[in-house]
Amino acid sequence: MRLIRKILVLIEMCIFGLGAITIGLVIFPILALFLDETKRRKHYADIIHWSWKFFIWIMKTTKILNIHINGNLDDIKGKIVVASHPSFIDIILLIGQMPDSLCLAKKELLKNPFMRNIVKSLYIINDIDTNTFTHNATEALKEGYNIIIFPTGTRTLPGEEIKIHKGAAQIAIASGINIVPIKIETDYPFLIKNSSPFNAGEKPVNYYIKVLPEIVTSNFDIATMGEIKARNHISEQIKKCIN
Repeated sequence: MRLIRKILVLIEMCIFGLGAITIGLVIFPILALFLDETKRRKHYADIIHWSWKFFIWIMKTTKILNIHINGNLDDIKGKIVVASHPSFIDIILLIGQMPDSLCLAKKELLKNPFMRNIVKSLYIINDIDTNTFTHNATEALKEGYNIIIFPTGTRTLPGEEIKIHKGAAQIAIASGINIVPIKIETDYPFLIKNSSPFNAGEKPVNYYIKVLPEIVTSNFDIATMGEIKARNHISEQIKKCIN
């Protein structure tokens, strides 16, 4: 059974990779010929949402995983979404369930020829000038997109002490938009850091996705606290929610 599941995971990762290459190198460039720049992001976001939703459907159908959602992800619109990050496919799970969602990425991903068009279209580059970063994020939020952030910056292991990066707090302060924390947990260490990607256990891995109460940005008095203190308080609140 373990061998069969390993083979299925290998096949599905190949499907995902081929899909990313096809979308980034074929579909997006063709659409760019017919869509002006203002319409591209919406169409591209829809394509990624539905293709990743389909990929998750494949993983569920082949019994690699099950997803249990506590809360309504469809109702989240134009919010800063911060999530715990136990596995490689967390962003695929969230964008596959949440239409009109973007994510943060490092600018080095723009050098990847297979991912460049996807990153340019659907990701907010975060390791750039702070003012440019917060401006780009704020504009995307105003357009109604969610921005999904893994504030730990990388996958975390069970029981590991986490460190929260300040990107989500910076965007919240700049935009005034509330933060929606999401806790992602699994009952088996699937696609975790420093582990074989083909270790899928002997039965479906259960993903538990819980939408937590919003962190209200206006509750943090920036004028009184000062931006640095407010940012630290918001980050600490995020940590309490997703840890």
